[in-house]
Amino acid sequence: MRILAISGSLRDASSNTALLRAAVALAPNDVDVVIYDGIGALPHFNPDQDDAPIAEVAAFRAALSGSDGVLISTPEYAHGIPGVLKNALVWLVGSGELVDKPVALFNASPRSTYAVASLTETLTVMSAKLVSEAGVTIQLAGRAWPEGGIAADTEIAAAIRAALAQFKLVTGSD
Repeated sequence: MRILAISGSLRDASSNTALLRAAVALAPNDVDVVIYDGIGALPHFNPDQDDAPIAEVAAFRAALSGSDGVLISTPEYAHGIPGVLKNALVWLVGSGELVDKPVALFNASPRSTYAVASLTETLTVMSAKLVSEAGVTIQLAGRAWPEGGIAADTEIAAAIRAALAQFKLVTGSD
C-alpha cells in the first residue's frame, strides 16, 4: 500500500510535517508512506491553465494517482486551512485525483478544529473518501521534539500505528 502524505505547512519546523514523518517511520512494512513536499511549488490556481502542461501540477496529480490513499496534516490559520494547501486541492477539482480516494486527517493540535472542519468540507465536496476512523489528533504544538522524538514516544507511536492499521483495514488494503 502506498500512502501519499501532505503537510499543509511550509515551515521547516512544522509540527504537522513532523507528525507525518513519524507516520513514515512507524508505518508497517507493507505500507509505504511518502511525504509530498511540492505543494509550495504549485503556481496559483488559474482555471484558464487547468489543462496547460504545468510540470509541478502534473507531478502532484501523478503522485496522487499513484497512491492508494492520502494522509493530510495541516495547521490552522485564521480559522481555516493555509492558502498553499487550499491552492493544491483546487488544482485537483477538475482532474479528479481525489474522487473516491481514501483520505485520513492527522492533526498536530486539538485546537485546530476549524481547519479540520474546513478541510473535511473541501474534501467531501471533492468526493474524497474520508476515513475518519484513521484520523488522529495529537498535541504536538508547544513542545520541542528532537529528531525522531515523536515516533519514539510510546503513546503517540501507538496512536499513529493504530491509525495506519485502521486506514489499511477500512480501505481494504490489508
